[in-house]
Amino acid sequence: MAINIFVNQKPLVTAAQTVADLAVELDLPQQGVAVAMNQKLVLRDSWATTLLVEGCSIVIILAACGG
Repeated sequence: MAINIFVNQKPLVTAAQTVADLAVELDLPQQGVAVAMNQKLVLRDSWATTLLVEGCSIVIILAACGG
């Protein structure tokens, strides 16, 4: 069942049920990623158990290296 969420302020219809599912769907890297849901940091250890809900706001931050 698809739900409507926001990822980095853009609407997204997703079949993902958890933050971990969303990470796979969005093909996020295994390291260097921070995720917040509704303005609260979600630790990677909790991604598989953190359920997405209709209308939730997800912020994804990717680490960048360089100078």
